[in-house]
Amino acid sequence: MRVAVCGAAGRMGRLVVKKAVESGLNIVQAFDVVEVGKDAGELAGIGKIGVPIQDDVSKLDADVMIDFTVADAAVQNARIAAEKGVKIVMGTTGFTEEQRKELEELSRKVPFILSPNFSLGVNVFFKVVEYAASFLSDFDVEIVEIHHKHKRDSPSGTALRAAEILRSVMAEKGKSLDIKTCREGLSPRGDEIGVFGVRGGDVVGEHMVFFFGNGERIEITHRATNRECFASGAVKAALWLAEVDKPGLYSMADVLGF
Repeated sequence: MRVAVCGAAGRMGRLVVKKAVESGLNIVQAFDVVEVGKDAGELAGIGKIGVPIQDDVSKLDADVMIDFTVADAAVQNARIAAEKGVKIVMGTTGFTEEQRKELEELSRKVPFILSPNFSLGVNVFFKVVEYAASFLSDFDVEIVEIHHKHKRDSPSGTALRAAEILRSVMAEKGKSLDIKTCREGLSPRGDEIGVFGVRGGDVVGEHMVFFFGNGERIEITHRATNRECFASGAVKAALWLAEVDKPGLYSMADVLGF
């Protein structure tokens, strides 16, 4: 399988290159807007692999594209990949509703895995949250996430995905909830799921879901201590996608068989 990595000079991109090579995948292209011309393997700390960083994604020529960039660039990259028939694994977050809809449309052309978080632990976390919510629909639910100070989007895509899961389960129980990402001033709690981002230092990623009852509280937490779990999951997703021919929007739940 011939793999192209978009965002290959970034923190996640370098790890993806490293994990992909270690897993025996054939990295044939690496794209970014910085470090152009440098060897992607050297940037990833694994030595030269003969793949220089390019800045023109229109030259994409691979079987699968793995994208960890920023929202605007990722959408453009997905357009190019879909037009060329290249399968997509995307871990970029921070999309607007309009961008999300466009990505869904593009998935009609090629197999497309879109996930806010590729770690095995977080995807089990999603299932645990879903299970708990099915029994705790009368509880108040809040989500807090913590990330490093350089993260662009807030709340995180992982936190928003958890909120979507909670809202869906609660709706099945006859409880309609909004997702609220800000409170200030006089703001009594209504029929809502609060989702809040905290930023500072070098925190890789922490997500906490709180179920508040009368006289009791349940907390479900996932903490990532390094980014390798995300890169390993993205590579696992690419390997899974290699066997998929039917276009569509897939998730890590499909990859992991949940």
